[in-house]
Amino acid sequence: MSETLLEEEVAFAGADAQGRVLVLACGAIAREVLAVISRGGWAHVDVRCLPAKLHSTPDRIPAAVDLKLTELAGRYERVFVAYADCGTGGALDPVLERHGVERLPGAHCYGFLAGNDAWDAMQEDEPATFYLTDFLARHFDALVVRSLKLDSHPELKPLMFGNYRRLVYLAQTDDVDLDRRAEAAAAFLGLAYERRRTGYGELVPSLTRFARGVHA
Repeated sequence: MSETLLEEEVAFAGADAQGRVLVLACGAIAREVLAVISRGGWAHVDVRCLPAKLHSTPDRIPAAVDLKLTELAGRYERVFVAYADCGTGGALDPVLERHGVERLPGAHCYGFLAGNDAWDAMQEDEPATFYLTDFLARHFDALVVRSLKLDSHPELKPLMFGNYRRLVYLAQTDDVDLDRRAEAAAAFLGLAYERRRTGYGELVPSLTRFARGVHA
C-alpha cells in the first residue's frame, strides 16, 4: 500500500457513495486515517488518498485538492480534507473555502500528529530539530537519502543538515522496525536521537467530529 501511495492516488471506498461521507487525505497519512476510521467503526466513511509524493512539492497540493474536490462534487454528502496547510503558504485554505470543506488544524503533519501545542513547545525547546513520522521513518531512504542524493554524494550531508542538532521521531505506533529505522536515520545524519510516542494526535478529534457531522 505505501509504495503505491507514494506515486498514485488510491481509493478506499464503497461501491455506492449514496449516504456516505469522504475523507480526502494525503497519502503520507493514509495508514493513520484508516486506523482512526477503523477504530471508530465508521462504516459510512470512505477514504481517497492523493499521492504522498505531493508531500515533497507542497506548491502542487492546492491544485491537486481542487481538482479532486471538483471531480467528486455531488457524490458525497460531506467531504473532509485530511491535510494541514502542509507548506502551501495559505494557498490551500481558499480552495477549501470555495468547496465548503474543512481541513486538519495547524501548519503540518508534525503538528497535528504530535498535537499542535505540544509541537510548538518542542520546536521552541530546540528549533534545530529534524522530525520523522511513521511514514517518513518507513520511507527515509527513498524520500531523504536517495531523493537528496546523499547516498552518492555524502559530502552534501553537512551542507543540508549541518545546522540540525537532533532528530525527533514522532511515533504513531509501537513498531520495533520503525524504531530501528528512525534511530538509523538519526545516526546517518549525525544527529542526537529522541523518540516521542504521539499516537494519532489531533487526527482523532478532527475525524471524530467529521464522522459524527459536528463542525469545528
